[in-house]
Amino acid sequence: MTTFDDRERSYETKFALDAELRFKAEARRNRLLGEWAAGLLGKEGDAVRAYAMTVVTSDFEEPGDDDVYRKLAGDLEGRADEKTIRTKMVELMIEAKKQVIDEAR
Repeated sequence: MTTFDDRERSYETKFALDAELRFKAEARRNRLLGEWAAGLLGKEGDAVRAYAMTVVTSDFEEPGDDDVYRKLAGDLEGRADEKTIRTKMVELMIEAKKQVIDEAR
């Protein structure tokens, strides 16, 4: 095996790991968003977990974050504006990435 083959395999492995971590971080962010939104909606207990899962599954509708935003914007109408929701999405993505990386260590 050549050094080139080793390097290629290494890049492929890193790409796969990065994709897996990105997927986990996005799912975690969406769960955290669901928990945040559930609080704004006055949900408690098991209803928080159930609502958070609807936010997580809303991300499977199309690539990108717009499907999650639309879900939250529709559910939080009158409780949170676009800027608030999008800011929270960014904040919780940072938090989700930290959590996923810490768990991977």
